[in-house]
This record gives sequence, C-alpha cells and structure tokens, in this order.
Amino acid sequence: MKLGLRSLELGFLPLVFCNCHRTKKVGNTMSSSNLRDLQRDLENKANDLSKLQKEIAKNHQMRKKYTIQLGENELVLKELDLLREDANVYKLIGPVLVKQDLAEANANVRKRIEYISAELKRLDATVQDLEEKQNSKRDTILKLQQRIQSVQSGKGKA
Repeated sequence: MKLGLRSLELGFLPLVFCNCHRTKKVGNTMSSSNLRDLQRDLENKANDLSKLQKEIAKNHQMRKKYTIQLGENELVLKELDLLREDANVYKLIGPVLVKQDLAEANANVRKRIEYISAELKRLDATVQDLEEKQNSKRDTILKLQQRIQSVQSGKGKA
C-alpha cells in the first residue's frame, strides 16, 4: 500500500504525518483509529512545542530590552558620579524638567539598576526552564514519530 506523506518543519525537527486510513502487514494488523490517535497526539505535541518556542523568543526579546536598559542606566550612573556635589540635576517628568537632588538621583538610578538586574536573573531562569521543556518535548516528539513510522511499516504496535 502506498502511503501519502506530508511533513511539517518545526525548529530543526521534521515532523511527518500520514494521511492513510489503513495499515496492514501479514500477521500484524494496525487499526486506523490507533494510527490516527498517534498522529493526533503527535500534532498536539508539535503545537505545544511551537508555543514553547514562541514563549522562548518572547523572553529573549524581553531580556534584550532589559539588557539595553541596564547599559543605559549604568552609563547614567557613571555620569552622575562625575558631577560635583553642588551640580544641578534635572529629571524629565512628562514635558517638564524638575530639579532633583544629586543624592536622590543617584539612589533612584541604583535602585533601577538593582531592579533590572533582578529581572534579568529571573528571565534567565525562565528561559533555561523553557529550553529544558523544549528539549524534553522534542525528545517526546521524536519517539512518537519513530513509533508512528514503525507502525506504518508494520514493525510495531500502538
């Protein structure tokens, strides 16, 4: 029996789905409903993997944004450290420049740097966890693909 195959590329993992309705081998019969169940399971897991990959990309974008903000705030802190104690410091609030105490400005920038650093650590942990889940999902998909191919060729059972 000739099988019609279509493939779906996710990341580096090719996924293969069969659109056949029956797979028969001498001495070994595989019901089409079991094969369809395996294929449906494979498709669901592939969708889950795709969602994980999107979430990882989103977290990488957020990390990039925080890294840029951290660099900008570190630069501001260096510039504030170069000022004399009696220097005038202004903070932009909406369209208005408001005079601010140098010590207060210094403290605000340090707090911002501390907050951004904590967010970066949190994002790193989140990305690491998501990447571990992604690798696990890829392994599961690969095993399921092998099982489907084995069933299609009549070598295994569901």
